[in-house]
Amino acid sequence: MSYEGELIERDSMIDLHAAATPEVVESLGLRALTVGGAFVSIASRLPATAVVLNRTLGLGLTKTETRADIVETVNTYRTIGVERFFVQVHPDAAPSTIGDWLVAEGLEKARGWQKFCRGREAVRRGTADFRIDEIGPEHGAAFARIACNAFDLGDAAVPWLAALAGRSRWHIFMAFVGDEPAGIGALYVEDDIGSTDLGATAPRFRGRGIQQAVLARRIECALDLGCREIVTCTGVAVPGDPQHSYSNIKRAGFRETYVRENYAPPRQ
Repeated sequence: MSYEGELIERDSMIDLHAAATPEVVESLGLRALTVGGAFVSIASRLPATAVVLNRTLGLGLTKTETRADIVETVNTYRTIGVERFFVQVHPDAAPSTIGDWLVAEGLEKARGWQKFCRGREAVRRGTADFRIDEIGPEHGAAFARIACNAFDLGDAAVPWLAALAGRSRWHIFMAFVGDEPAGIGALYVEDDIGSTDLGATAPRFRGRGIQQAVLARRIECALDLGCREIVTCTGVAVPGDPQHSYSNIKRAGFRETYVRENYAPPRQ
């Protein structure tokens, strides 16, 4: 199984940390660590709901991990005082005992994340009563506010995410209803691979097809940039929570590739 889709997501998180100013690093308690072959992302002063930023990626892909690597990763979060975090495990991560080691350290399986991939097939975009623009720093804060609200990151993370707008490998898109920001989505491109992330719609504009349209616009951008492959992910669908993003992703021509397991501390 190819690791490209996993590694570009790891690299996008590394670049997100690189975008943080010293003031943001201090105020959010940011740390960016490499433990074994994994990238450990820490934002210790954000709410416990900020698991999309407090997570470990790339475990067991570029090197075989050791039990000591797993212990160090888990203990780093605990020592700093991060209440809720994800350690994410690709199905081919080495060794195959990583999941058992994480359970032995007191973590449990949380909802997995479904990874998707698509090639260079054209994407269809219908008519809409809103416009979608690629934005720069002038709309960075508006982008970040929608993202922080949608992903339960807290207002303190707004200056951090705002810094992505205008960053060289990032392409940030915003849907506008009139002049009002209504929905957002990010695309990270490295070499000839694109990764979509942070797709969200402001609550009062939901149900108008904005998320689907912003995803299509990001795919078009990736194709224009010469990407041969585009990847994305969302939580797996479970009874009672159908994950609307899942159906939007499938309609945009993505196919399921694998489910990445998430290990997290038990909920209190």
